[in-house]
Amino acid sequence: MRLPFFIAAIALSATATFAKVPCGGTFSGFVNDLKKEAIADGHKKSTVDKFFAGVRQDSKTIKADRSQGVFQMPFIDFSRRLISQNRIDVGRSKAKKYASTFDKIEQNYGVSRGVLLAFWAFETDYGAFQGDFNTLNSLVTLAHDCRRPELFRPQVFAALKLYENGDFNPSKTTGAWAGEIGMVQMLPHDILENGVDGDGDGKVRLKTSPQDALMSGGNMLKQLGWRANQPWMQEVTVPKNLDWSKSGLDHSMKASEWARLGVKPRQGQLANLEASLLLPQGRKGPAFLAYPNFRVYFEWNKSFVYVTTAAYFATRLEGAKPYNAGKPDPAFNGAQMKQLQKKLKKHGHDVGKVDGILGKKTRAAVQKEQQRLGLPADAWPTAALLKKL
Repeated sequence: MRLPFFIAAIALSATATFAKVPCGGTFSGFVNDLKKEAIADGHKKSTVDKFFAGVRQDSKTIKADRSQGVFQMPFIDFSRRLISQNRIDVGRSKAKKYASTFDKIEQNYGVSRGVLLAFWAFETDYGAFQGDFNTLNSLVTLAHDCRRPELFRPQVFAALKLYENGDFNPSKTTGAWAGEIGMVQMLPHDILENGVDGDGDGKVRLKTSPQDALMSGGNMLKQLGWRANQPWMQEVTVPKNLDWSKSGLDHSMKASEWARLGVKPRQGQLANLEASLLLPQGRKGPAFLAYPNFRVYFEWNKSFVYVTTAAYFATRLEGAKPYNAGKPDPAFNGAQMKQLQKKLKKHGHDVGKVDGILGKKTRAAVQKEQQRLGLPADAWPTAALLKKL
């Protein structure tokens, strides 16, 4: 079933009205303030009352938001958990079944079919498990919670607009714990902005129409900056004497420059584009060139391990070989990663929250310390690094 931790990553900025409805306080008082704001913004009182009539705080939503330990898994473990031969076979079958839809997506938005198939697979197992959380309850609960109200509060009002359009049922619309709806899991604001009637029935039905869901996902990726008909990731081999400090998403150069340094594609040819060398588990593990479209994935989801896995799976669905796992140094467990993060903070690095997750900031800090200490600067933490720190 769908893992309950994928959050669409369009983090809308707090609006000018956000100050009117602070997070926290009593839930009933918070809902009353939301209702007042909605009416002040021009929504009919009768509509607002009906929309919020049955809203309830959902403790399961908060529990799910706090329980995302799967992000602590390293890329190889995570990708093997999510990618199975059955998912590949089903994906290729779906590609044939909806070939005309994928043709339209590639023509209109320039998004390759493997990309959307991978999202479809990971988010809802090709539509089979779309989540059973009441969407309105989840959105209002997360807006009331003070961890990320600037993301979820605007989604409540977007859901209200969908309700006014006849496309949202406050008591019956369900989805993921974070408020995403449909086969590729889109937040209400994303549906308003990017929803597409892909099957021509006059409605955008992301829960029941694969054509609508896929077309809408393709449109959203285009709006997020997807470069039409360009690659996103390619597995490569790397020489043992490479300057590892050049790896990572903070560094890029033309693929031809990587080739001059001895980086070679495992399949096909390198694209004539800027690219970053991605070493998700260091120089001894898998290696990929990440092209500009790879960065768009982070607008869909902020997790490095999820993004890398989704991008890689998209290449598999389009015929790429299984990656060469290599023999990377053992991954840290959560406690070790937290210990590392604390040490990095003491050395003046901003690693964000000490959460045991090897995210972007922690990787950057690891690479800088590896350079300072004369270790191979591949951004993969090792026992040797921890000891020297």
